[in-house]
Amino acid sequence: MNNNDKTLVKLDGLSKQYTRGKITVEVLDGLHLSVDRGDFLALMGPSGSGKSTLLNLIGGLDQPTSGSIEIAGQRVDNLSASELASWRATHIGFVFQFYNLLPVLTAHRNIELPLLLTHLSRKQRKQHVEAVLEIVGLADRAHHRPAELSGGEQQRVAIARAVVSDATLLVCDEPTGDLDRDTADEILELLGLLNRDHDKTVIMVTHDPKAAEHASHTLHLDKGTLVTGEELA
Repeated sequence: MNNNDKTLVKLDGLSKQYTRGKITVEVLDGLHLSVDRGDFLALMGPSGSGKSTLLNLIGGLDQPTSGSIEIAGQRVDNLSASELASWRATHIGFVFQFYNLLPVLTAHRNIELPLLLTHLSRKQRKQHVEAVLEIVGLADRAHHRPAELSGGEQQRVAIARAVVSDATLLVCDEPTGDLDRDTADEILELLGLLNRDHDKTVIMVTHDPKAAEHASHTLHLDKGTLVTGEELA
């Protein structure tokens, strides 16, 4: 691989098109991006600019029309569906706006779900879950179901679930979009903690400039192309 050890994500000539009837919509247009290990990158842009599409491509939830996606030195754009599923389980932690927790399961059981795809024993899974519950500050809420937790607590559970399998990369799609300002700041501080103290690389899509301030740097999407803040001015 030409990818150096410092680069975690490398996108080369990435394009994504959708066909609606006879109309072809170009969502991403020949995009190039490198993200280093340990980065905390915020992606901003207007609705329809391709932010979530880009995040889904990086996270292996979608495939590009053309171009390449390399994560940790591995090409993932040409993996089969089953290979992608296995790859995601090992390398990607997802954090969404609406938590996506199973309401019938406790916080502990929700967090444990990704570990059920591994070869860890029940005792090892329990140890992993308890460790991340401590990190996100919810050790005393382990046996509560989502309906018994606040929005901020539910998002902490979702973040714990994203990191419990020691994912290579956290991809966060509007992780504070459903939270009030104070709770949003707490969640952003937690993502910063995971980035600084636990060596997690974070790519976060957000529409909120205040949220973007927590990232180490920000890029903007405009009509399917990445631009700097200076180019937008």
